[in-house]
Amino acid sequence: MTLPGTNRGLRLTTGLLLVLGALAFGTAATVLSATFDWPDILREPAGVVLPAFVAGGTTLVWTWFATAWTYGVLLVPILLLPTVLGRRGDPVLRLATYAGATSVVLSLIGFLRWVFVVPALADTYVTGDAVTRAAVDAAWTAQHRFGGALLGEHLGQLLALGWSVALSVVILRTRVLPRWLGVTGLVVSALYLTNQGDILATAVPGFPVWDLGGLLGSTGWGLWVAAVGVVLLLGPGPVPAPGDGAVATSTAPVTGPPEPAGTRT
Repeated sequence: MTLPGTNRGLRLTTGLLLVLGALAFGTAATVLSATFDWPDILREPAGVVLPAFVAGGTTLVWTWFATAWTYGVLLVPILLLPTVLGRRGDPVLRLATYAGATSVVLSLIGFLRWVFVVPALADTYVTGDAVTRAAVDAAWTAQHRFGGALLGEHLGQLLALGWSVALSVVILRTRVLPRWLGVTGLVVSALYLTNQGDILATAVPGFPVWDLGGLLGSTGWGLWVAAVGVVLLLGPGPVPAPGDGAVATSTAPVTGPPEPAGTRT
């Protein structure tokens, strides 16, 4: 089967954006971890976080900016993926796309508050007296838990996992991509879900926490996203679902792809 040239172009664009987005975000996050002790510092009080943020200067602000928008790149391929896979009419994939796109927006809010909200709070905290620091501490805690823990980490991550789980199920059900992507997608999503323990512990003291859940889960999830992109770049075009508008140039039966041989704000 041969897809129209525009569909092939969309497939290559989507694959490239998935790979670049995942790798660029991973690089920015690594720099952020090395220079600001992220994400461990997120659980520290204002008296630790805000002076460290000021000490990081403008470079740290731009690092947060880069971290935010390299993750934001994923919004585009998530929206394009149903068309690329020839399954715009699939209700599961359509719902997953809404969830995935929303997750990126929520995560952007969580990341970008470090660019537009935290700098003013940090400067006021380090230059203020005891009364001012107490007020800033309260403001910091409120925005940190709302914009970070609630929107970026809890809702953002859960919706991202909803997207990856639904996409994995579609892959396993339709073989529109290699089956191993569906299996590994479910595995890394389950692993990443364990990071929710760390987030819920900020609101429910004593909630069980697996310290490695965030690191292993986010790393595995990011590599899986990049793997989806690589498969789109290198693999054959998908079989269009009925009603999706793609026109095949052959009436021969089409089989699925061959079996293989063998992110906190």
